Amino acid sequence: MDQIKKTKIIATLGPSTEDKEIIEKMILEGVDVFRINFSHSNYNKISDQIDIIRSISKKLGTNTSILGDLQGPKLRIGEVSNNSEIKKGDNLVLSCKSLFEGNSKKIYINYQNFARDVKIGENILVDDGKIIFEVLETDNKSEVIVKTIQGGKLKSRKGINLPNTKISLPALTKKDIEDAKFSIENQFDWIALSFVRNSNDLDELRSIIEKKSNHKIPIIAKIEKPEAIKNINEIISSCDGLMVARGDLGVEIPPAEVPLVQKEIVLISKKARKPVIIATQMMENMIDNLSATRAEVNDVANSVMDGADAVMLSAETSVGNYPVEVIKAMSSIIKSVENSELIIVPQKPPKIRDDRFITKSVCFHAAHLANDVEAKAICTLTNSGYTAFQISAWRPKSHVLVFTSNERILTQLNLLWGVKAFFYDGFESTDKTVEQINKIALEKGYVNKGDLLINLTAMPISAKGKVNTLRISSIKG
Repeated sequence: MDQIKKTKIIATLGPSTEDKEIIEKMILEGVDVFRINFSHSNYNKISDQIDIIRSISKKLGTNTSILGDLQGPKLRIGEVSNNSEIKKGDNLVLSCKSLFEGNSKKIYINYQNFARDVKIGENILVDDGKIIFEVLETDNKSEVIVKTIQGGKLKSRKGINLPNTKISLPALTKKDIEDAKFSIENQFDWIALSFVRNSNDLDELRSIIEKKSNHKIPIIAKIEKPEAIKNINEIISSCDGLMVARGDLGVEIPPAEVPLVQKEIVLISKKARKPVIIATQMMENMIDNLSATRAEVNDVANSVMDGADAVMLSAETSVGNYPVEVIKAMSSIIKSVENSELIIVPQKPPKIRDDRFITKSVCFHAAHLANDVEAKAICTLTNSGYTAFQISAWRPKSHVLVFTSNERILTQLNLLWGVKAFFYDGFESTDKTVEQINKIALEKGYVNKGDLLINLTAMPISAKGKVNTLRISSIKG
């Protein structure tokens, strides 16, 4: 069979991807996960897109995943009159008192604690850093006087970044809570939380999921603030995966620091055995053009070689002119580099003797044994998906084939590096089950007659307990 890419592609839905045929072509070219960006979506459109994705996924047998991306506490200026331009050295007032149309002298900010949170000397960045202010004075109530460090034309509703300010906003806005509930009701596979600062920011979202869902929905913590970098160890312990959101991150910290921060976050994720996504401006040239720049090709390739589980496209697929072509191009880049010996993933065996220690140890040795005996696939039975997360994290050279009777995790697992999930409910004797799933692996083209294959099971198999058994099989055909 043709080379199957193991690094997953996440594509953002938008006006360019409303057509059913476009979505199907994108899946066929390599999309594994579709992202719903709640910053720019309404529920009716999202519902239609969900139905399309799931119907196509069922038709193709791809188990395509859906990721809901919550907007988070995004700060913005209000409406601004036309031709409002400010120059370096100009002083103006930023007010959060009441909504009004701003100009070059006074601007509204949608952050009610703004005047209380900012400190004299801190910077305020508008429109991704195109305009920079320095705080001169605050009344600690509603108004702040700032000096223009870098001027330009003011545009309505542009975002604000406060890289030096410890903001007091909650991690989840009212909109985020409603969007989270919508995601749960519609059985999204993953939910991403924006502007995470510490582990506490994840608690409210997790609480909503636990109250509203009978099934665990894993949480992706988006790293895009300096606070998050400082608290990365506690965040990785509290989430199910990380996203390096380089757009806001590259505004909040000096852009020159982003590459090393990206590598650091990927390494931390790999050590924690949790998936990590690299996002933002990966192939932006293909919004309007049929080819990526050499720098963009390098960026995607280096992200994969850093150890990313998935790479994400935003405007390229949501509003771009070539959503199918950009997926094809990204798939090609991934396939060309992801099997390189230059990719090094930390390989220290599990040491903490918790209730999952045996399962983690079995998965660790399965991945290494598969490489040693050149097994073509690792097949595992799972009810929770835990073994899939573990085996994927060890990055074996073989295929990772996951068999489950839990239909909710079929699509969830599609985000994990190298994992392909299949529905299976024939849990009889161990020998019979192993025989059946090996036959499926052969029929699907993942192994050939004479190939070695590693099977992971829980004994007794009928109990559907934790994996405790490793077995090497030879495909008979």
